[in-house]
Amino acid sequence: MGRFAHIADVHLGSNREKSMRDLEMRAFHEAMDRCISEKVDFTILSGDLFHTGIPDLTVVDQALVKIREVRDSGIPVYVIYGSHDYTPSGTSVIDLLTTAGIIQKVVKPHLEEGKLSLEFTEDPRTGAKLSGISARSNGLERKYYEILDRESLEKEDGFKIFVFHSGITEFKPEELSQMETIPLSYFPRNFSYYAGGHIHKAGIYKQPGYDNIVFPGPLVTGYGKDLENSARGEKRGFYIVDFDSAVRKIRFVESTAFSWAYLEFDSTGKSSAEFSGDISSGVEAANVEGKVVVLKLKGMIESGRTSEIDISRIRDRLISRGALHVYLNRHSLFSREYSPVNYVETDLRLLERKLLRENIGNYRGNISSLTGEAGTANAEELLANMKQEQKINESKADYASRKRNEALALLGIRDILEGDSS
Repeated sequence: MGRFAHIADVHLGSNREKSMRDLEMRAFHEAMDRCISEKVDFTILSGDLFHTGIPDLTVVDQALVKIREVRDSGIPVYVIYGSHDYTPSGTSVIDLLTTAGIIQKVVKPHLEEGKLSLEFTEDPRTGAKLSGISARSNGLERKYYEILDRESLEKEDGFKIFVFHSGITEFKPEELSQMETIPLSYFPRNFSYYAGGHIHKAGIYKQPGYDNIVFPGPLVTGYGKDLENSARGEKRGFYIVDFDSAVRKIRFVESTAFSWAYLEFDSTGKSSAEFSGDISSGVEAANVEGKVVVLKLKGMIESGRTSEIDISRIRDRLISRGALHVYLNRHSLFSREYSPVNYVETDLRLLERKLLRENIGNYRGNISSLTGEAGTANAEELLANMKQEQKINESKADYASRKRNEALALLGIRDILEGDSS
């Protein structure tokens, strides 16, 4: 009997606040320790181990300590790129860790006569065979699935695992209606297990020819909606799978690195002073010690302004009462003296996508990669690339040159601007 762990969407480094980054790392270390104590034969990381392709080196160092501990325990760590792991330059920290022998990528593609073929990676201890497709930003990996040689993958015998980091159209959550997804028919049939990532909600799905399509969801991330769902009771963790010639048991392992508290206050029909009093009373009555607190403020204040609510004092009081971290959601809080903004969106990437999709039609240039739906996807990927910070010891000139070259490569216009030194 073999056993493996399936983890996805760790997003190390996604939070700016040090307190939350420490908690992210605590949850990851807990999961890695569990892999060791459960004596798994190997571990699968189905994308987005880090929140960016070139993460903060302190975050990498802290993660590396635990990954090496797992590897030194005789447990291989198999990975693919997630949508956040990808970089336009083609090399990310995932590649560096692979070169160093710390982890092992299972995506081995070959393009011949317009067909994408994939090799298998065989786990030496169990004989399990792994293959898969890495992600690109905004679902751009769809083109890989469209030309995938599924027949050769389906002919392979043995216990097979397909590792991927994409939403599947047939199982798309309703709240993610705008997410780019891949039709299930694009996946090879009759694999023993489909190790998914990208969907931030744990679930196991089946359809004829496709058993055990599994999404672990994140351990914890910095996205507001994820934090709110966790605080409201949605379980976070990963899966451990027992198998021989077929899957025998899939078990969810809940993350217990820290606990949550959800506090919600409705301002409807109240003045700003009354609402502030309600919040203060609720904060004093809540059990927040040793917990991550999600504080949600909503409703229409009858009189006064939202700015009259002293958020800093409330946050400080929660911290003084032992809260590990406080996340504030006031996107649905308004005052009658002001009109709501056009968009109320807690996921910044979805908001950016909405705005880019609305405005891409205003582009009047002649670069085809910036038009239509592909233009929206490329613009979003370009924006994500531009957000990557300057590296330590990298000069401003080198940083600007690197960003320019990555942008040209992303948009496929290097030849157009060749020789342009501006």
